[in-house]
Amino acid sequence: MKALITVPSCPLLERPDFQSLLSDEVLYGSVCEIVGSPCPGWYRIRTPYRYEGYAPSGCLLPDEDAARRWAGMERSVVLGKNWCDIMAQPQYQSAVLLTLPRGGVVSPIGIPVDGWVQVALCDGRTGYTKSTILSKYYEKPVDLPENDLRRRLIDTAMLYRGTPYRWGGKTPQGLDCSGLTSMVYLLNGIVIFRNSRIVEGFPIRPIPLEQAKPGDLVYFTGHIGLYLGEGRFLHVTGKMGSDGVTVNSLNEGADDFRPDLAESFLTAGTYF
Repeated sequence: MKALITVPSCPLLERPDFQSLLSDEVLYGSVCEIVGSPCPGWYRIRTPYRYEGYAPSGCLLPDEDAARRWAGMERSVVLGKNWCDIMAQPQYQSAVLLTLPRGGVVSPIGIPVDGWVQVALCDGRTGYTKSTILSKYYEKPVDLPENDLRRRLIDTAMLYRGTPYRWGGKTPQGLDCSGLTSMVYLLNGIVIFRNSRIVEGFPIRPIPLEQAKPGDLVYFTGHIGLYLGEGRFLHVTGKMGSDGVTVNSLNEGADDFRPDLAESFLTAGTYF
């Protein structure tokens, strides 16, 4: 059974219990598969990026036909801002129907007028938002030359600068390390494994750090970052003084050198 995520961010938990650890957040407009219903009020779901966990039933619309229709519609993703208000009318003074985080998905209707575009929501409602906040939704990798795609991955990651740390998070309200890297790649149509390791069946292969280029990934014990070049990487950390998305270096002697991560470095990884 297919289902639609109908809340801005659906918590995906390790067990069907709100006291369980948050392992992921599934964003608005995602088409998921229900793979089980272990107890009242909970579903076990599989996300489009093949990650599984337990979701509260109130966050989902289990409807095979609705999910199929939604998947066949033209869709756009929130990208240009951290948050996107969906308004009842094309004016700031109207009621806010829904506020979506970066990564939330809507379906545009027609062409923008005075900067406003009408959008369909996956629950059947319609509203309006600024067209500049939306970008093309990619289900397949962005078709760009390698260097341009590498640059685009880094530019996407930089949109999250200043976001605080949140275990299991994937929104501008809070991210964890693999939440950042998986979102950066997903927003460019590339599905990588959600956690901080290389897994067979996903398109990342290990390479020596000496071969890594900007846009590649760097893996540590229980941690992951996006490589920027020259030993520097963007990552999300709960370390005191950083507490979120920041840049550090693997180069001893650099002001932002992280000796603990240098010691736990495992490998670089590349999609290219």
